[in-house]
Amino acid sequence: MVFNAATHYACLAMLDLALHQGDGAPVRAADITQRNDIPGPYLLQILRTLKSAGWVRATRGSHGGYQLIADPAEISLLDIAEAVGCGEAIATPEATENAGERVLRRCWQRAVEKSREELAGIRLSDLAAECNSQNAAMFYI
Repeated sequence: MVFNAATHYACLAMLDLALHQGDGAPVRAADITQRNDIPGPYLLQILRTLKSAGWVRATRGSHGGYQLIADPAEISLLDIAEAVGCGEAIATPEATENAGERVLRRCWQRAVEKSREELAGIRLSDLAAECNSQNAAMFYI
């Protein structure tokens, strides 16, 4: 499975929203962009996709922004990857396949299946908890 920039940025944006879910206020796109180094116009496209998936709410106005409205424990990395269009298997032309191509196709398909299984088991809430524990372990002198 190949992970494109949209998948990476969508996961970062969702994680940012999950980390700020308890704040009660919408998170500005500019803040997500700044904290995660995501290009602004690209982030807005991704947030529209995540809104269409039913995970994010957009609020307009001076106090507006984006909020995660879904339970982070119910969203896996695979869900996010599929929402932004990453999740297709590697394709090779079947009509011209020789024995080597058939063997490789099976390998690629198994690798994609394993990747999907791994991503399906990683929940947004797990990542948020890991980030929070790393931030709690840091201290400054």
